[in-house]
Amino acid sequence: MANTVSESAIKKLKLLFTVVDRPKAEFYLDVLSQFEINLQLVTGGKGTANSELVDMLGLNIHKAVIISTVREDMVDSVMKCLEEKFSTIRNGKGICFAVPLSSVIGVNIYRFLSNNR
Repeated sequence: MANTVSESAIKKLKLLFTVVDRPKAEFYLDVLSQFEINLQLVTGGKGTANSELVDMLGLNIHKAVIISTVREDMVDSVMKCLEEKFSTIRNGKGICFAVPLSSVIGVNIYRFLSNNR
C-alpha cells in the first residue's frame, strides 16, 4: 500500500523558460521531450540589442521562447542537459530558468502536466 501512495504523491510543477535562436527551437523541443514533458509552448521573441550592435557582432536577434511544464524533481536534470547543449551545440547558445507553478485547476490537468497518469 505504501508503494501506491508514493507513486501517486503530488509532485510540484515548475514552468521552464528556454530562450534560444529561432532556427534551433525544434532541436531543443526534441531535447526537452526526453524528460517526460507533456506540454511545451513556443512563441517568438526578439533580442534587445540595438541594430548597430547586432550588425557589428553578427548576432541573431530572432529568438524562440519555449515554455514547458516540468516536475520539480526533474528540473535540475533538465537544466543540466540544456546547459550542456548550450555549450556544445554549434550556434546552440541559449538561456533557461524555472519558476514555481503555484496551482493547477483539475486533477486530470495536473496528471497530464506531471505525466502522472
